[in-house]
Amino acid sequence: MELLFSLLLLCSTILSLSHHCIARGGLWSSLHSGLNTSGGASHARHLFEDHESQSQTSAFDSSRGYMTNSDLEMAIKDLGRRCSNITRIYSIGKSVNGVPLWVIEISDNPGEEEAEPAFKYIGNVHGDEPVGRELLMFLANWLCDNYPKDPLATLIVENIHLHMLPSLNPDGFSLRRRNNANDIDLNRDFPDQFFPINENEDARQPEARAIMNWLREIKFTASATLHGGALVANYPWDGTQDKRTNYYGCPDDDTFRFMASIYSHSHYNMSASTEFPEGITNGAAWYPIYGGMQDWNYIHAGCFELTLEVSDNKWPKAAELPVIWKYNKMSMLNLVASLVKTGVHGRIFSSVDGRPLPGSVTIKGINYTVRAGKRFGNYHRLLVPRERYEVMASMPGYKSKNTSIWLDEGPATVDFILDPEVAVKGAVLQNIYDCNCSNKCKLDFVEFLWGAHLEVYLVLILILGFLCFVQRRIRGNSMGSKRIAV
Repeated sequence: MELLFSLLLLCSTILSLSHHCIARGGLWSSLHSGLNTSGGASHARHLFEDHESQSQTSAFDSSRGYMTNSDLEMAIKDLGRRCSNITRIYSIGKSVNGVPLWVIEISDNPGEEEAEPAFKYIGNVHGDEPVGRELLMFLANWLCDNYPKDPLATLIVENIHLHMLPSLNPDGFSLRRRNNANDIDLNRDFPDQFFPINENEDARQPEARAIMNWLREIKFTASATLHGGALVANYPWDGTQDKRTNYYGCPDDDTFRFMASIYSHSHYNMSASTEFPEGITNGAAWYPIYGGMQDWNYIHAGCFELTLEVSDNKWPKAAELPVIWKYNKMSMLNLVASLVKTGVHGRIFSSVDGRPLPGSVTIKGINYTVRAGKRFGNYHRLLVPRERYEVMASMPGYKSKNTSIWLDEGPATVDFILDPEVAVKGAVLQNIYDCNCSNKCKLDFVEFLWGAHLEVYLVLILILGFLCFVQRRIRGNSMGSKRIAV
């Protein structure tokens, strides 16, 4: 009797805890097909009245209607041919089993580096959450079909470089499981700020290494990954120092809440959640994870990333996909458009020769630095509107400058022109910043002497002339005295 009671108690405990872990990859993710992943039967959110359990559907039936990896590759390449004027198709690497990780770039100048912000969407991080890969194909085709007819499509295509990776985990998709072919959760394979895990980059999974190399090549302003198993917009931090489940905000907590709210309130019913107020949640307050992609993006790549849970069911029937797209369409579009609809944007230049500077931009009171691009000196700083900010630009070898702005509903443009610092070394005044050409240094030195201190030099010339005149008079009088004496 005691054994039976213990078994019943254990089952009850598992069921009560599972909904906290399932969506972002807890211990019980393999049970997702038979559980309600949105917080218990009383809080279930379904798109249809059909409550048939996923566990009653075979794996074959659940995948019917979804694109295979080959289908997805063909669809991506077909889109590239159909909309070649605004798309570029490229791969950032391969999965464990050698499947290319295809990316769709959409822009009016695809493949060209510009001073515009860049946004990335990543789907299918977990193999058993395929809705994201389908939604990204819906989004790419919608932009292709509606540019330049639709104002929002035109805004995105002409002002943002949008990159979409429909499937980060094609091997897991083929295997119908969460992890990749090496049975590793890709959303636990990144360097963590709290615990020294995955420090050896060569030991990471090829899919994770591909993401890290991707962000070394392209400077993304913001991004989002699409997951399934709940309906909520999740923002950093994802973990805590003590591994406890409690709210742990990052320096840009207000900005992330604003971004998450853009997605939630643009969604058909995400913001009406009874489980997550306003349809958003801090990751650590939901449940902590470590080695996640979201925190790594913010810390190491200067990229503001959200983790979006876009469907209650991890693997819904394919017939539901058009409705899920309809519910998420405006959220996906508005989140991308927010890059140019708000925030502070601009460029940093040198006052000496007007060249762009890859400086840094900080906001007083927020312990986070946004770095400008190397080629154009452009920066894009996401901030909450309807606030006053003090913005400062800095660059080694240059004097920092700051200004105060009131960020209204729209974006603010602030360019900075920085003056070089100078230091005295011996008798030579020298620019402490790099000088690539000796002739240029000489010209700069002459310009410095002749321009900045012209009045001083005129006074010195007059004094020297007067002294010479006095000396000549004295010498003349001395010679005259000698002649008289003779």
